Amino acid sequence: MNATYPFSAVVGMDDLKLALLLNAVSPRVGGVLVRGEKGTAKSTIVRALAGQLPGVDVVAACRFACDPAAPDESCPDGPHDPGGPSARRPAALVELPVGASEDRLAGSLDVERALTEGVKAFEPGLLAAAHRGVLYVDEVNLLHDHLVDLLLDAAALGTCYVEREGVSVRHAARFLLVGTMNPEEGELRPQLLDRFGLTVEVRASRDPKERAEVVRRRLAFEADPGAFAARWDAAEAALAERIAGARERLDGTRLPDERLEQIATVCAGFEVDGLRADLVTANAALAHAAWQGRDEVTAEDVRAAARLSLPHRRRRDPFDAPGLDESLLDELLDSTSPGDGPDDTPPDDTPPGGAAPDASAPPDSGTPPDGGDGPPPSADGPGAPDTGPPTGEQNGAEPHDAEPHDAEPQDGPGNAGSGTVAAAAAPHAVPLLEVPGIGDGAAGRRSRSRTTRGRVTAARRPAGRLHHPHVMATLLAAAPHQRARGRSGPGLVLRPDDLREAVREGREGNLVLFVVDASGSMAARRRMTAVKTAVLSLLLDAYQRRDKIGLITFRGRGADLALPPTSSVEAGAARLRALPTGGRTPLAAGLVRAAEVLRAERLRDPARRPLLVVVTDGRATAGGDVDRAAGLLAGTAGIVVDCEDGPVRLGLAGRLALRLGARLVPLGGLEGAVQDHRKHDRRKAA
Repeated sequence: MNATYPFSAVVGMDDLKLALLLNAVSPRVGGVLVRGEKGTAKSTIVRALAGQLPGVDVVAACRFACDPAAPDESCPDGPHDPGGPSARRPAALVELPVGASEDRLAGSLDVERALTEGVKAFEPGLLAAAHRGVLYVDEVNLLHDHLVDLLLDAAALGTCYVEREGVSVRHAARFLLVGTMNPEEGELRPQLLDRFGLTVEVRASRDPKERAEVVRRRLAFEADPGAFAARWDAAEAALAERIAGARERLDGTRLPDERLEQIATVCAGFEVDGLRADLVTANAALAHAAWQGRDEVTAEDVRAAARLSLPHRRRRDPFDAPGLDESLLDELLDSTSPGDGPDDTPPDDTPPGGAAPDASAPPDSGTPPDGGDGPPPSADGPGAPDTGPPTGEQNGAEPHDAEPHDAEPQDGPGNAGSGTVAAAAAPHAVPLLEVPGIGDGAAGRRSRSRTTRGRVTAARRPAGRLHHPHVMATLLAAAPHQRARGRSGPGLVLRPDDLREAVREGREGNLVLFVVDASGSMAARRRMTAVKTAVLSLLLDAYQRRDKIGLITFRGRGADLALPPTSSVEAGAARLRALPTGGRTPLAAGLVRAAEVLRAERLRDPARRPLLVVVTDGRATAGGDVDRAAGLLAGTAGIVVDCEDGPVRLGLAGRLALRLGARLVPLGGLEGAVQDHRKHDRRKAA
């Protein structure tokens, strides 16, 4: 068996260690979401924690890990007699792969046996395997939304429900949920973020000594895993003992009313939605007190809990980054503090954040300096100054959009790499832009697609195992053959050839590739402000419809891929806000670059259909044949957003739309179309 990297040997990352340990002490905390850049040992520390959890007693031969002292009454393998045969096993660590199906996660019925033999055979899934252990979901932001919903519902209820064509199975599913994600690959919806109890953002330390210690320990582990793990046996045993002691102490830990009022004041002060934040903070504070060996929650416990339970619940807009203003947190705590007392002062050996020092580290371990891989206090909280990209007025430049005419500056020494940065207004609703036809792509909310979830449109013979039976079509297929099959009583005689599966139609997410004209002509009459607002609105729409997005800009003498295709619309919004304008208009270069990106993306993600959104006034004043470039995009669904305005219009964007076979939408029409649609709906309802 391969040795696991010891939990106690992980350098730094005090906040992450504390969040995991609080969940190990109290499952009611609700799990941990770990956000961080790649290569920060997120997976290593989660796997290491599982080895420190106390072992569990299970009913012998039960596939659902029932507790022999109090077996689950609804266990599919039951009923079990209390006090029957039992066995002891380590706490399970179950990893959920990104490509898992709903059947693999929740379990499934053998539908073929149910229809042909009348046998209700249930195959448990990963939720059953994780019961009373740890369920680890790497790249949780890349899971389909319906899987994340199912996962978090089971974690909140402690029960997994499986429904298959009128047959219901229920079993216990209580586990420590840990999800990790790289924000560069896309965010979770705020509604799903709220379902995770705690969140921690980790990043690699910038301290050379600490980084060197990380590498030193990792090299020692890879050279001899067994010997390295043995060096940390004493520390690991002490940690496991402390977790077990805190679990026993938890039931007797008291939450005074003044501390509960502090929690409510802090949650209200940060304007979080709902009451889940209050409940999670209270449970985390109780767990922190038990972890620190106290029988009563103190102000330090409340602060440590709030630092971990509130950052991800502050998001008001999909483009808002999680964060917490710790100065405001201290102010709110002080405003409700009943006074300084001995219980309000943390022990001298407790570092900020409440994590206990690693007193069990071997003397030759090279204990790293204080400080961890966690981020510095965020400045994104309420009252924080606006640190967005400067506008042309802010950085001292004369804004181009104040020019009285459509002057397009010529390329020159000072115009090749610099330009004016126009600000964007608040995003607005936009009409639905779809890819024609029916696809087979990723789950989403934009274009029509054949999916496993959606309305039933037809029935067909299954190509493999039957997962989604169409009962009526199956019965109709079997009915004409009953006499030949010698039926001699009520009911139908079914054979495998009679089975039919449902064909469902739902919605898919697409790749929305923005090609934005950032030339000098776009800076006239504040046009770029309107363009950025429109594209930001389309980005918000892409976020809500679960699309991948990419951003190409063209100005001067060429086109740049400002943002490769990604699920992170936050990154797209940041690049858009900082986009400068100026120079000539290399429209052909932008279209050629778009064709190259789409060609590469078809190889990488062939099931995701593209939608091209070209935002331009149609001018082409720098090299390249626009007709030839447009031919490279033949067959690609597209939208051309016409940015031309003023009393005299050349209609160049309309000609480009004809060349691309794309739909033409006026820049001002993106918002107007939604308003007209809403007026029509109101008149229809009246």
